[in-house]
Amino acid sequence: MSENTDIRSPIHPDSAIEKLSYQAMSANWFEYPIVVYPHQTDYGGIVWHGTYLTWMEEARVACLKSIGIDFADLVAMGCDLPVVDVSICYRRALKMGESAIVKTRTINMEGVRIVWEYEIQSVDQEITYLTGMVTLVAVDREKGKIMRQLPNTVKDALVKMWE
Repeated sequence: MSENTDIRSPIHPDSAIEKLSYQAMSANWFEYPIVVYPHQTDYGGIVWHGTYLTWMEEARVACLKSIGIDFADLVAMGCDLPVVDVSICYRRALKMGESAIVKTRTINMEGVRIVWEYEIQSVDQEITYLTGMVTLVAVDREKGKIMRQLPNTVKDALVKMWE
């Protein structure tokens, strides 16, 4: 694996990050349905841009739960998965009362970094409202430092997604 030299990345190569050899990609999307409520919109009934991030996180947490990783249990074990990088392309606005599907999947896992891909689409999948990517890094909550490796329960569950 080559070292990350992208100056935009908040996580720089560090001897504390163990460079594990496993990498994986999931072809299967996890689908999370949403409905746009009034409190998620501006005065014109258009979804506020930050709401999309909330839906992305809800979908990611629900996806993890579907493979046996309850986020509350993860936190209780002393591990957190904070977002360290976000990239979003807003393609079309959702409006109050509309329904959509937030699709997510992991597209890369190297060491303690997990990259998630997103698409928010109309229920009939004819319209794409948003595409995006989020990178998470495992952090020891007590020490406040990047972990040397993912907890085995997390790593094993994520690897099963790709099998």
